[in-house]
Amino acid sequence: MSKRIAVVTGAASGIGLAVAKALAANGNKVVLADVNQEAGNREAEHIDGMFINADLSTRQGCRGLADAVLKEFGRCDILVNNAGIQHVAPIEEFPEEKWEFIINLMLTAPFLLSKYFWPSMKQNGWGRIINLNSVHGLRASEFKSAYVSAKHGMMGLTKTAALEGAPLGITVNSICPGYVRTPLVDGQIADQAKTHGISREEVLEKVMLKKQAIKQMVEPSELGDAVVYLCSDSARCMTGTALTIDCGWSAS
Repeated sequence: MSKRIAVVTGAASGIGLAVAKALAANGNKVVLADVNQEAGNREAEHIDGMFINADLSTRQGCRGLADAVLKEFGRCDILVNNAGIQHVAPIEEFPEEKWEFIINLMLTAPFLLSKYFWPSMKQNGWGRIINLNSVHGLRASEFKSAYVSAKHGMMGLTKTAALEGAPLGITVNSICPGYVRTPLVDGQIADQAKTHGISREEVLEKVMLKKQAIKQMVEPSELGDAVVYLCSDSARCMTGTALTIDCGWSAS
């Protein structure tokens, strides 16, 4: 892969950090966007990247990130929409403000960033937008109304943008993993244990990995490798797809 300008959201830890490291290892200049300034600055220094503190749950935060990248580099070649959060609760108890926050961060922000970076990709005749989705973009689970809704919406955004981008040299794809070994998932284990009234071990066995044919978690580095592949010439004909790395969850 030739050197490109890549923007990765939610890049201070977990999946986003693994993606940022993988892109940097392949010679790209990576901009890490996150609200965790301390971790973001530290990780950006490790990979000779650039950190931008951005609250992507707001339109102003998305616009500010795009403006800063375009001012510094004049373009964005690769956009990885990864930033996300989880909240587990029955619909009747789901906080309305939490719904709005999740939809803004995980669906509206990917749309806005795609919109803001689209002109530079169009001008250069090359662009890669990769939406870090989830198997929950293809399947539903109880107690995750906002998360599942955002991820299903992201799949629709992926397909629509792919059709619009195809004549312009812009591909748009989703990666849909099962449970990934990240701090976010560790928090989900505790939430699920409380919701179901069972132990953490039982959550893994009876809830999280129950629907997976392979009873293992996906490693963040595997998703970094998938992003690198989707940015390569070998994936030039892939667009509008849901690349599932879900341990067989969606096979049933």
